[in-house]
Amino acid sequence: MATEKKIDSNVTGLRIAEEESLGVLPSTPDWIPKEPNGYSEFGGQITTVARSPINPSRQRKKGVAVDLDASAGYGTDLTQENMQKDLQGFFFADLRTKAELSVAIVEGTLEEFQPTAGGDAYSASDLLFAKNFTDPGANGLHTVSGVPAAASVPVTADLPDLTGEAGTISRVGFEFASADAAIDDTGSFPALTATIKDLTTLGLIVGEWVFIGGDAAGNQFDTAASNGFARVRKIAAGRIDFDKTQGTMVTDAGAGKTIHIFFGRVLKNELGALIKRRSYQGERTLGAVDNALPSEIQAEYIVGMVANELSLNIPSADKLTVDLSYLGIDNEQLTGAAGVKTGNRPGIVEADAFNTSSDFSRIKLAVVDDTNAAPVPLFAFGTDFAVTINNGAEALKAVGVFGGFDISVGNFEVGGSITAYFADIAAVAAVRNNSDITLDMQIVKNNQGITIDFPLLSLGDGRLSVEQDQAIKLPLTTEAASGSKIDANLDYTALMVFWDYLPDLADL
Repeated sequence: MATEKKIDSNVTGLRIAEEESLGVLPSTPDWIPKEPNGYSEFGGQITTVARSPINPSRQRKKGVAVDLDASAGYGTDLTQENMQKDLQGFFFADLRTKAELSVAIVEGTLEEFQPTAGGDAYSASDLLFAKNFTDPGANGLHTVSGVPAAASVPVTADLPDLTGEAGTISRVGFEFASADAAIDDTGSFPALTATIKDLTTLGLIVGEWVFIGGDAAGNQFDTAASNGFARVRKIAAGRIDFDKTQGTMVTDAGAGKTIHIFFGRVLKNELGALIKRRSYQGERTLGAVDNALPSEIQAEYIVGMVANELSLNIPSADKLTVDLSYLGIDNEQLTGAAGVKTGNRPGIVEADAFNTSSDFSRIKLAVVDDTNAAPVPLFAFGTDFAVTINNGAEALKAVGVFGGFDISVGNFEVGGSITAYFADIAAVAAVRNNSDITLDMQIVKNNQGITIDFPLLSLGDGRLSVEQDQAIKLPLTTEAASGSKIDANLDYTALMVFWDYLPDLADL
């Protein structure tokens, strides 16, 4: 036996598993690996109370441990997929997906994906994205053809024969029939219209973002401004009205065009019965205490973790990072002989981080304007942004409980800060006038991306920073609120879209 005299941080690891109920893991939990850049906190802080009786020795007597505060906090880089499940916990909501299915069999002769069920949620001309298949010929963007059934989704591509796979297919868009999709700019908002396709069957909701236009000339409108990102404002069978469009859309009949429209999975803070509190357990492995028994890994756990605070950090000339903080009800330690808790332990999914120099297609802060879908932005460039979420979590204490017996939460509060380059006094006036402000960010990398949208903000600070030989800067604070003041259907504070696929056209 060779007992270690120290343990280096580089041998540690972090995993998080979702609980079945507060403090209780499912029978076979999935321990998802994380890549922390560092920890702000992790563990249980013990509170002790000493005995201090009046006595001639003038000494205290040994106290007792009376409470434990369990918490976990760490920072990590933002990649395409590493935060999607975690953010459900901070938004207290489920991701809204569109016909997302696991597939083990790919039938090359019939050119179809074969899920065990659910394939009939697809329709001909749906755009499907396939990923995680061992043969790259099965992965990527495909167009659904024929008549899908529960266990078969035929596509136009030449597929390989595969069995025993762990792939996923998801509906990411639609290809309209020739000249069916058109742009109409005669209403209060510009709209995409169709006569053949029932647009209510696309599965979109008000407030969701779409991307209009494919990479081929035949899949996009002739006017460049009629393509791009747009937010859904109204939906009817033959018409989708948009606001917050990327450009000023103009009427276009789409003659001879098979227009593409893309969408993703949506996450927003929900209302009523759709609000869902999740709890987790955090596992930090701490290496082996005996180097002759390297498989006997000791670990510490935070039990009953509820997502509390999150900060998305967007500095200039850097990478996007996220700081997360959870509040728990208990803390546990397991020796190397006891081993880590049971469950599935998948490996790290390798992915690139987003950078703040070239991976932003758009950041737009503007005054809400119900007569203009593409209002003038309040600034052209910024030096740094921060978005914060606070759920106001608090551990509940009680007699007979060491730690907490539950976690209470407050309102879903979203705020942040912006430092922009000053160019127009209208931005300062918007602060003083308490104008209704809206902000969205479009992050695109390698034909995937993330959208972040705040339908309604109020701005604070706004005192110009004027320094010799420097560009004037405008520091702003932001407080997000429900967009229901703007539109009853924009009844959320923050919304995100995770795009499995975006065309090259989206990467500006």
